[in-house]
Amino acid sequence: MMSYKDYIWSYLKEVMEIAHRIDQEAVYKLTQEFHALKERGGRLFVIGIGGSAANASPAVNDFRKMCGIEAYTPTDNVAELTAWTNDDSFDVIFSKWLQCSKLEKKDAVLVLSVGGGSATTSRNITRALEHAKSVGATILGIVSRNGGVTKQMADAVVLVPVIDDARITPHAEEWQAVLWHLIANALAEYAT
Repeated sequence: MMSYKDYIWSYLKEVMEIAHRIDQEAVYKLTQEFHALKERGGRLFVIGIGGSAANASPAVNDFRKMCGIEAYTPTDNVAELTAWTNDDSFDVIFSKWLQCSKLEKKDAVLVLSVGGGSATTSRNITRALEHAKSVGATILGIVSRNGGVTKQMADAVVLVPVIDDARITPHAEEWQAVLWHLIANALAEYAT
């Protein structure tokens, strides 16, 4: 059995490997999309499930406060989220919320997700993306595994590399934070 000390080193080594393997051009493209969103005065809607949902709130804060982008996440309103779940289904919580928010072409949806949604998992994400696509909104993502539907539908997506199957989720969720902080700081500190 591995000691805590060895585990810590192993985990941090994986983090360093992700830093070396992440597609910097994809990060640049995602940053450009955020810049364009800000320039056109569009709103940002951040969606995610589980730990990614928890990441959505501070991401919204940073994009609003640091970058001046009007931003929201449905997971900040548990009453509405659970009402949609109860009255319709968990599959439509995000698409119904986006419809109610009057998502439009100048807006963007940012998906924070480990798997990115599929026909069998996180259908709420795939339905939200279908709605976003139907109104012409920009689709952005920070995802892992194979990227799922988010990677297929996104205008810009960063795929967090999988280093070890046992730690896909923690690495995906920690890198969501690294990347939104990187992008928000880039927008706040630099004009282009």
